[in-house]
Amino acid sequence: MAAPTKAKVAIIGGGLAGLMTAVQVAEAGGTVQMFSLVPVKRSHSVCAQGGINGAVNTKGEGDSPNIHLDDTVYGGDFLANQTLVKTMTDAAPGVINLLDRMGVMFNRTPEGLLDFRRFGGTLMHRTAYAGATTGQQLLYALDEQVRRWEVAGNIKKFEFWEFLGIVRSEDGDGKCIGLVAQDLRSMQIESFAADAVVLATGGPGIVYGKSTNSTINTGTAAGAVHRQGAWYANGEFVQVHPTAVPGEDKLRLISESVRGEGGRVWVPKKPNDPRQGQDIPETERDYFLEEKYPKYGNLVPRDIATREIFAKCVDDKRGVFGQNQVYLDVTHIDRRQLDLKLRGVLEIYEKFVGDDPRDVPMRIFPAVHYSMGGLWVNNGLDSSLPKHQTNIEGLFAVGECDYQYHGANRLGANSLLSCLTTGLLVGPEVCKYADGLQTHPDIAMPEFAKQKASRTKEYEKLSAMSGPENPFEIWREMGTLMTENMTVVRYNNRLENTLSKLDELDARYDRVSVTDVGGWTNQTVPFTRQLKNMLTLARVMTTGALLRDESRGAHYKPDFPERNDEQFLKTTVAAYTPEGPSISYEAVDVSQVKPRLRNYTTDSTAAKKVEVAAKNGVAHGAVNGYANGSTGYKNGIALELPGELVGANGGNGTEDPLSTTPSGAFPRDGGGGTAQSRHSPNMADIQPGKGGAN
Repeated sequence: MAAPTKAKVAIIGGGLAGLMTAVQVAEAGGTVQMFSLVPVKRSHSVCAQGGINGAVNTKGEGDSPNIHLDDTVYGGDFLANQTLVKTMTDAAPGVINLLDRMGVMFNRTPEGLLDFRRFGGTLMHRTAYAGATTGQQLLYALDEQVRRWEVAGNIKKFEFWEFLGIVRSEDGDGKCIGLVAQDLRSMQIESFAADAVVLATGGPGIVYGKSTNSTINTGTAAGAVHRQGAWYANGEFVQVHPTAVPGEDKLRLISESVRGEGGRVWVPKKPNDPRQGQDIPETERDYFLEEKYPKYGNLVPRDIATREIFAKCVDDKRGVFGQNQVYLDVTHIDRRQLDLKLRGVLEIYEKFVGDDPRDVPMRIFPAVHYSMGGLWVNNGLDSSLPKHQTNIEGLFAVGECDYQYHGANRLGANSLLSCLTTGLLVGPEVCKYADGLQTHPDIAMPEFAKQKASRTKEYEKLSAMSGPENPFEIWREMGTLMTENMTVVRYNNRLENTLSKLDELDARYDRVSVTDVGGWTNQTVPFTRQLKNMLTLARVMTTGALLRDESRGAHYKPDFPERNDEQFLKTTVAAYTPEGPSISYEAVDVSQVKPRLRNYTTDSTAAKKVEVAAKNGVAHGAVNGYANGSTGYKNGIALELPGELVGANGGNGTEDPLSTTPSGAFPRDGGGGTAQSRHSPNMADIQPGKGGAN
């Protein structure tokens, strides 16, 4: 048994990634100081709705961690570092089982097994879920584990504290030896020594003004350490979620789980149709995603769905009532199933819009949602360096705060998984790093007093600012600028203009007025301080987008519509300079899956349709197909899979053409003859009313 670690670790952020890292350090015997802007149960992880991915394969579809790996890398347009993605997908089934043992109330099948739903970018039922509040259930379960270690004295929470920056050693190596933080109630600034600092602060959605993110997701922690020398990677890759509800204060997410449970996206065929959605006949509806992507339907990856909705509304002027909105319709789904699986998200829509989605189609439009980019961290290929350490020794990043796992586009339900697996991975890495230190940081070291004094002086300077500019107005202008030019469609001339405008906003920042000078729970001064870091990240993101002359994942340039692997199969790495980011590139790890064309439109039928039962029947899959018999193809690779005898001549196929009757069983009436073997997951490839073949 390994000796207990003596690691003293500071974790910034109390979401899933931070909590899991804390549990891992505490279980190893270390001590943790956890800093959070809000009570950890109010961290942004609580907003995740749809579920968590893992190839548990309870539905007998032949799913596996390797297929999960392929879907993730393919969905991310081959910009993810594949060795770590494989680590994540291999760990995923165990992570779900761990959460189940922690008491997470996952939905279950009538047989008592964990239930799984489909999400975008895969043909598998791979997403475990707890209704439509999965993030909340996971966060609360993990916080219970943290509270156990709080009682034991291994973890101490500093809630309502803001991270201001790291403390770096002045002995020549510049390694991270602690941090400076501010109590947002008393406004007292303190420094803290730590063997290592782990950032788990989520993404920078508030850089865009309104997004689906919580208002605490400013990216300020990542911006602060970037200004102190940490590299930022792939900042140009920002996910715009296809389904959100516009609002005056923020944009509210409508989870992908709605489409995973059968929700359909459409617009009226007649432009500017004045009728309400529920009054428009089926024959007068344009289900444009299903028509263009028959294999994946409404569950194409998010970047593709977003661009299609954007094009339908903005380019074709076909939005509902002539506005930038489309219908997301669940009115055809049984109300009991909606209440069982989607109640939480449907209640959000009803609360803020006033319509019951079970009776009236929802009106939605894309919204900024997630950052695939983040702090540069070691990808693990260099075994001499700790995994997930930034270019600053002793500073680590996990969760949405790093960049490794999602490439150019994140698949739905991989976010909770990446948060938890990075926590599981980094906890031991941090302990190993700390135990290998020759000397440990001491609060008596002069660097701590120096940094505390510097941050205190900065706060006093901000408090005294009395210029003509309003920091909140600068933030609103920045958000509008970024939303208009750095989201779905990007043009170089607009990106150049955006950078010029950001420089102007940065100059205006020096002339802001801080009207709130209160010494208790002051909100204006911290926001003004955060704004500087947001402006810094906005420039990093925009510069990366300007220089990447290709289209890949969420980064789309009509002037450069193709992916350019020869020039841009690379990670963008931004280093801070006062004049703006200095951009370089590094190779992407493609050791697991060879890059290939990503095109969900031409992902054709996976296997030949078979009308009679057969044993060891032969089916030939196309690109991304799945073998249905003794020989087939997945991703162009021949598979040798034994066939199984299944039933033939199913029901009439009118009620449930995509039923998932277990392998070897005869379809029930209305099942459309969709008996499947465990090697034949793609039920859409079997004709309704005909017998399924293995």
